Amino acid sequence: MTNTAAIAQYWDAAAPRFDDEPDHGLRAPETRDAWANLLNCRLPSRSADVLDMGCGTGSLSRLPAEAGHRVTGVDLSSRTVAYARTKPTAAGLAGRFLVGAAAAPPIGDQRYDVLLSHRLLWTLPDPHTALAGWIARVRPGGTLVLVEGRWREAGQSRTPYAAGAGTLPWAGGIGAAELAAAVRPLVTELRVEPLSGQAALWGRPVTDERCAVIARVYRPRCLAWLFAGHGDGPALPGRPGPMTPVRLASGSCLILV
Repeated sequence: MTNTAAIAQYWDAAAPRFDDEPDHGLRAPETRDAWANLLNCRLPSRSADVLDMGCGTGSLSRLPAEAGHRVTGVDLSSRTVAYARTKPTAAGLAGRFLVGAAAAPPIGDQRYDVLLSHRLLWTLPDPHTALAGWIARVRPGGTLVLVEGRWREAGQSRTPYAAGAGTLPWAGGIGAAELAAAVRPLVTELRVEPLSGQAALWGRPVTDERCAVIARVYRPRCLAWLFAGHGDGPALPGRPGPMTPVRLASGSCLILV
């Protein structure tokens, strides 16, 4: 079984209890308010197109929808997407939720004003390629919001959470410095905001490293030129060897540098 298949199977099985994690379900008012404040300060004041990559059961997606944004959520797990589709309807909100892989979301060539991802990159077989592809989905002047960290408290088991997950490049999480180094060459502006000390976000005090990387994409620096299938592209920082270009639904590809 491939890593991707194992990961999808794991999250399908976990879907009924996914919202039990405080920052997944946002059931506590103080946790929900903390996430709403974090997002509202970083999203446009006008109505915008928001892509929530790895949306899970859609609790976080609901917050920008409540603020008047047009939200699309993508997740590998069909069962979590089924839960996500019920939440906007129950709240009288609009939202679109799709089943698909983060590295190749089923959104055609559509681009977004904001791309949001929460606790996802560490689960991906090829996070560098995913990041470059995501940034190519952000409109000029748009914003990338990544919430990541080391997702195991000190002393907890290091057993891989799903079959094959122990071999993932960022298994168990990624620190702020490493994530910023991977993103910075692809964007115009970047800042890192520590989040470990904000207990309300997590429903409890935490001791591991957690952060938000906020980037602006005035003109995607990763987009060198469009072409129609001319071999491999150059290497990305932190990724050895050339990278296969990201193929768009139109049949064109992005060379990423």
